[in-house]
Amino acid sequence: MMRVLFVGDVFGQPGRRVLAAQLPLLRQRADFVIVNMENSAGGFGMHRDAAEGALKAGAHCLTLGNHAWNHKDIYPMMQDEASYPIVRPLNLSDPGAPGVGWRSFDVKTPGGTERLTVVNLLGRVFMDAVANPFRVMDEFLERPGMGSVFVDFHAEATSEKQAMAWHLDGRVAAVIGTHTHVPTADTRLLPGGTAFQADAGFTGPHDSVIGSEMDGPLQKFLTERPHRFGVAGGRAELNAVFVQIEGGKAQGIERYRYVEE
Repeated sequence: MMRVLFVGDVFGQPGRRVLAAQLPLLRQRADFVIVNMENSAGGFGMHRDAAEGALKAGAHCLTLGNHAWNHKDIYPMMQDEASYPIVRPLNLSDPGAPGVGWRSFDVKTPGGTERLTVVNLLGRVFMDAVANPFRVMDEFLERPGMGSVFVDFHAEATSEKQAMAWHLDGRVAAVIGTHTHVPTADTRLLPGGTAFQADAGFTGPHDSVIGSEMDGPLQKFLTERPHRFGVAGGRAELNAVFVQIEGGKAQGIERYRYVEE
């Protein structure tokens, strides 16, 4: 049995702080740790300091999303597979984009070593134009030697995420959603052995509007004009999912949430 911990979107300095404090404790319950770092640099993208902080805290793989290109200092890091295990979206329309959309790892477990492949996908509903994630995954899964496949589906619409999980049921071990920052209560094992949750939730400011100080989003809704969104302060929360995998299929899935006092 391989135990995988997936931590939802890390948002700004508060998210990095709670990740650094809690991940060393949580990783004792997991053989492999995946952390979505999409918003870790001021709420938009990931920079070098954020990446190195997450790896130091115990992450084995860092996934991204629609803000993957906000900080150019990670472009060369994306190519350094040995030092920086970063996975950006697989279904980008540009074939020459920096980095890769999947990586395979040999994970040490109590019972031996198991192969785990991590894939990062972008959705298309209410998002920027990218290649069809359903077709891209069909083609990707024709590759041999992937072992157990874990999909971080960075998408807005829960319907698209649910559809992807059913499309991949029995072919991947897990489809866990990110991007909306609000954890969903639909955690389940599908009949074919795929673990699913539409959104893992985020790791960032607890008293906020999905990570931002309240005033900016409120003024935008009230005035219908653009306003500056700043990272909220105060206590932070960490949202994650534990998935137990054996033989390429999930055997269990559990939501996890921690909120600072």
